Amino acid sequence: MIDTTGPENWLALLHQLPAKPPYLRVKIWRRLQAIGAVPLKNAVHVLPRREDAEIAFHDLLGEIIASGGEAVLIDARLIEGQSDAELRTLFDAARDADYDELADAARRLLDTGPASGPEIAKLQRRLAEIVRLDFFGAHGRQGAEAALRELDAQRYAHPDVSRLDTPPELTPADLKGRTWVTRRGVHVDRIACAWLIRRFIDPKAGFKFIDGKSYAPEPGELRFDMADAEFTHEGDRCSFETLVFRAGLDGDPALVSIAEIIHELDIGDGKFDRPEAAGLDAMLSGVCASSEDDLERIARGGDALDQFHAYFSSRKGER
Repeated sequence: MIDTTGPENWLALLHQLPAKPPYLRVKIWRRLQAIGAVPLKNAVHVLPRREDAEIAFHDLLGEIIASGGEAVLIDARLIEGQSDAELRTLFDAARDADYDELADAARRLLDTGPASGPEIAKLQRRLAEIVRLDFFGAHGRQGAEAALRELDAQRYAHPDVSRLDTPPELTPADLKGRTWVTRRGVHVDRIACAWLIRRFIDPKAGFKFIDGKSYAPEPGELRFDMADAEFTHEGDRCSFETLVFRAGLDGDPALVSIAEIIHELDIGDGKFDRPEAAGLDAMLSGVCASSEDDLERIARGGDALDQFHAYFSSRKGER
């Protein structure tokens, strides 16, 4: 625990920048933000007196002077006009704003989730950056960490959508003219399955979205990515992989590549090392964040998957 009762030693960077180039002011401001400095006055920024802070300020001072500006670094104690406690409050307020922004980002992913591994890892890296600059223990850290824990728990709370018995044997003709049923709130695996159905199995296929993880199908319906569905998780395959394999579409190398990406995003077991996963993940997460309508998610997600299929097809099967 940091002792905040005694007097604090501070480092103060005073600087003046030239009028040109105009981007220099923004560049230096971003550097100050990155090291956690807070403004005491317009051209005075402060950090607590610590070795890493002194190194960071020395580097910035050198950059300012090399760019034609002026800078002075002062080792200081506050005497009058502002107390140490008031200055610590400025640091806490800056970090609380960062923590709140992070928590809001986590909650948005909770609303559109489950979040993928890359999304969670990005927020965890950001949390580590904020903690590194949290010199006095801002209260917002607890809320941000709680939001990330909830997000991580949601990822592993994937409903059981597997099937225990032998799946029915269905011919390509059996897959046409059907209504395909899945769980409401489609995300990565279900969006990809719906795209595959409309693009490669039956362009006129209809969709039905239900609540819950299980459903007794009516005549003319096929289920996917739900408990005991005709097409769902089988062994270590996600539903999209199952559909590609059992519909006889695994002869298309582009679809196999996409299946590996969907596996990584849905299951996240590290089985496939696909560098494209983060890009598709961002696209589909954006789709889900912008609409709660399942058919609209499928349509927009399908546009992205069309582009990925074209990309992999252009590589003539390279993987």
